[in-house]
Amino acid sequence: MTEAVDVGSGAPPVRLTIPTADGFPLVGYRFDAHGAELGRFVVAGATGVQQRYYRKFARFAAARGFTTLTFDYRGIGLSRQGSLRGFSATYLDWARLDVTAVVAAARSGDTPVRLVGHSFGGQTLGLLHNHAGLSGAYIFGTGAGWAGWMPKLEAWKVRLMWSAVLPVLVATKGYMAWSKFGMGEDLPLGVYRQWTRWCKYPRCFFDDPELQHLTAAFAEVRMPIVAVNSVDDLWAPPKSRDAFIEQYANCDIRRVDLSPQRETAGIGHMGYFNAEASWMWEDVLSWARPVASTATSPDQRECSIACQ
Repeated sequence: MTEAVDVGSGAPPVRLTIPTADGFPLVGYRFDAHGAELGRFVVAGATGVQQRYYRKFARFAAARGFTTLTFDYRGIGLSRQGSLRGFSATYLDWARLDVTAVVAAARSGDTPVRLVGHSFGGQTLGLLHNHAGLSGAYIFGTGAGWAGWMPKLEAWKVRLMWSAVLPVLVATKGYMAWSKFGMGEDLPLGVYRQWTRWCKYPRCFFDDPELQHLTAAFAEVRMPIVAVNSVDDLWAPPKSRDAFIEQYANCDIRRVDLSPQRETAGIGHMGYFNAEASWMWEDVLSWARPVASTATSPDQRECSIACQ
């Protein structure tokens, strides 16, 4: 059974306005560490998921000594400015401009800053202008997005959505009205176009003829990465993760497969940051604590995960 996890309370988070290189004001929150600060996290979320979804993790980390920054990508949540019709934003903007700006805002002296990524958030490392300023990344549910990596029924649903349902809706609205399906926030047209294009390729944007230079860019990333995927994650099962993260060619990568059989409920693609799955968050903190710590590492937890 899942044990109740104290996510901490402490002082209220500090609301931030984080300017990007092109002047767009992102809205984020900083959850300050309780007591001595052991490090900092930047939480880069999944597509169409507001930062409030990661609030419990941020409080959990802050209560244990890690200042944590959450934020909304431009056009999403608190960083949305009116209608998305005519609003210009792409996935590349979210990474190169938005995540880059938040990483810069998180840095303070010699305090190590690490990225905690969910889905698209874990794809951003090689796109950042300042990835050298990160001390590592712990990513959940990151994959290549290709339907061919998904279970057959889910792959059929996804292909139907991309080929028949969404084109009609986007043509009508002028943006991707994702909220109509109850699957997340509405998305800017540019994000939709890149998403539908990249999901045609087994290795996401690395197979895009217009973005072949990204293979070299991702090879420049040098940091420890823990890549966690649940075996019941229909959108990003472990084989989808492996197809993507092999491009982090010069990183020390530990692949972790979570088994939902440990819990009464599955994890899927959105369960990594639910309170019911918070038993895995201590693994993130153990990995990020100073080397002198004797905390248990992820691959030592009894029966909770299977590492490759």
